[in-house]
Amino acid sequence: MQVPPLETTRLTIRPFVIEDLDDIHQILDVELHDAETGDAGPQSLAGRKQWLEWSMLNYEQLANLYQPPYGDRAVVLRQTGQLIGACGFVPCLAPFTQLPYFAGTPGPAPTEVTTPEFGLYYALSPAHHRRGYATEAAGALIDYAFRHLRLKRVIATTAYDNAGSAGVMRKLGMRIERNPYATPPWLQIVGVLENPVFPWPAAAGAGAGG
Repeated sequence: MQVPPLETTRLTIRPFVIEDLDDIHQILDVELHDAETGDAGPQSLAGRKQWLEWSMLNYEQLANLYQPPYGDRAVVLRQTGQLIGACGFVPCLAPFTQLPYFAGTPGPAPTEVTTPEFGLYYALSPAHHRRGYATEAAGALIDYAFRHLRLKRVIATTAYDNAGSAGVMRKLGMRIERNPYATPPWLQIVGVLENPVFPWPAAAGAGAGG
């Protein structure tokens, strides 16, 4: 289940290699130092190297275990080969029943139970924001997830004040859900996209997203 390199009109989404270390450290830990990316925050070069080596090992080891192809991949400009960010699939374990879209199932209170969802991650260098690259990269991941992994749905999460990320969700056609609870902070805005290939029953409260 290793994800092959994916190509769009302007981008290549490929596995990371060790030679990407300096570039991805510059983007994630320097340029996006203050950004809320859903992780523990900026890392040293040594820490980012460990992350990169772990990411590279994950590609093969998850495939060997027949597990979902979670992990980050490099976003590269096709024309120049420049690395401009990262994107990938992430496991999301959270209290999704706090959201109207996932509500309606009898059980514990929505703040007391967590459920897993298949998530998207994307983070690009600020120098390449507002050019549609995040939407293009995330769209390629969604296409792969729906066509090849045959997923029922994918989700994306962000904070209330991350208008850029929420804008990407809307461009991807996601339904936008706002969490009425303050915690967890990275689950404040959730985009949900169902696979259109399968005639899934309408979710409780489904309709036009905000």
